[in-house]
Amino acid sequence: MEKTTNQKAWFLVLPVLVLVAFSAVIPLMTVVNYSVQDTFGNNQFFWAGLEWFEEMLASERMWAALQRQVIFSAIILAIEVPLGVLIALNMPKRGVWVSVCLVLMSLPLLIPWNVVGTIWQIFGRVDIGLLGHTLAALGIDYNYTQNTFDAWVTVIVMDVWHWTSLVALLAYAGLKSIPDAYYQAARIDQASRWAVFRYIELPKMMGVLMIAILLRFMDSFMIYTEPFVVTGGGPGNATTFLSIDLVKMALGQFDLGPAAAFSIMYFLVILLVSWVFYTVMTTLDKREGK
Repeated sequence: MEKTTNQKAWFLVLPVLVLVAFSAVIPLMTVVNYSVQDTFGNNQFFWAGLEWFEEMLASERMWAALQRQVIFSAIILAIEVPLGVLIALNMPKRGVWVSVCLVLMSLPLLIPWNVVGTIWQIFGRVDIGLLGHTLAALGIDYNYTQNTFDAWVTVIVMDVWHWTSLVALLAYAGLKSIPDAYYQAARIDQASRWAVFRYIELPKMMGVLMIAILLRFMDSFMIYTEPFVVTGGGPGNATTFLSIDLVKMALGQFDLGPAAAFSIMYFLVILLVSWVFYTVMTTLDKREGK
């Protein structure tokens, strides 16, 4: 008997497709249009071809911003992933404290990005900020608006405070999915704490950790609001990451063609790395399924 398929379900998906078309596809096509043309206003466009892409690839400014962005994302991942796993391992597994810890870990994630930047901007000020005033009282010369190192430390600590909870919660969910029989077998075999983590907990967390790494990479690579509010990309261009540089180019200088080409290359880099993470995740899932 031939199996029939009901295609009426596509009508339920149609509103989502329309919404995605208006919110993603159409703006993307507009950016592509600007990336191959030049305009002097009055809705007049002149064909430029790949000129803006060539200009961006030869731009030292873009490569410098990309270097700062890669360094920032690498530092963020190197700190937040191990720290999040460590926090998840030490969170209670049973009792009333589970709910308390989950609520406390969720609080930073509920704060809007611009508010996070404002909080740390005030927090780090020497005159009225708790952090800045305390460091000044201890004799530490701290000024995130004038010192490059201080600006980087402030932005990194701010991001770690804001987003480590996400990694911790995902890792905790992975730990909770481990059956108690695994731990009982480890106790019978007198396995060490490191052996339990290496051969039981880490493999079971690997799937959620890859999701955490993917989410944190995409967010850190596109970060804009927090460092812009705190440092404005300064001092100088010390914290001018790709997103900040792109906004300055598009809105500050009104170089729409180069900015459009810049944004497309920016998008392709994020898409490529995300595809790599997705491929690794699916490979791990297949190995676990065997």
